[in-house]
Amino acid sequence: MIMKIALGLALIGILAASPAVAHDFTQVSIYLDHPMIEEAPPNAPVLGGYLSIQNMGDVDDRLIAIESPAAEKVEMHRSTVTDGIARMQPMAEGLLVPAGQTVWLDDGMHAMFVKPAQRYRVGDEVPATLVFEKAGRIDVTFKVEERTAGAGASHEGHGQ
Repeated sequence: MIMKIALGLALIGILAASPAVAHDFTQVSIYLDHPMIEEAPPNAPVLGGYLSIQNMGDVDDRLIAIESPAAEKVEMHRSTVTDGIARMQPMAEGLLVPAGQTVWLDDGMHAMFVKPAQRYRVGDEVPATLVFEKAGRIDVTFKVEERTAGAGASHEGHGQ
């Protein structure tokens, strides 16, 4: 019996000390999954950040800001196409996360890290804090991943 308890405690210790398999964060009723930034070309003035946000609660919440010491500022943008021209508009109203639903900051909406402090490369981690009206502040880590063909919107001319 003592051997089983010791083995169980050792396993818990190993799991606690090893890197998490999943890349997610939870606070109150908000579940954040896979915060990531695509690696940008050298000297890019902005980085695009993406993740999914699930509201597991009974009350709507709203992502109202994203903060990071890794960039001069972070803005939330929505991409729209008008008359065949794609434009990015700041999401001044934030992002509504309805109760019991999942929303994504993906190609259509994203976090824009303006004037990053350094060139972040694949494997780097970028700290940030997501600020919600009800759930409050949630510290997360955006992992820098390889840019995929066709993913993300062009950010040329932004952040200058």
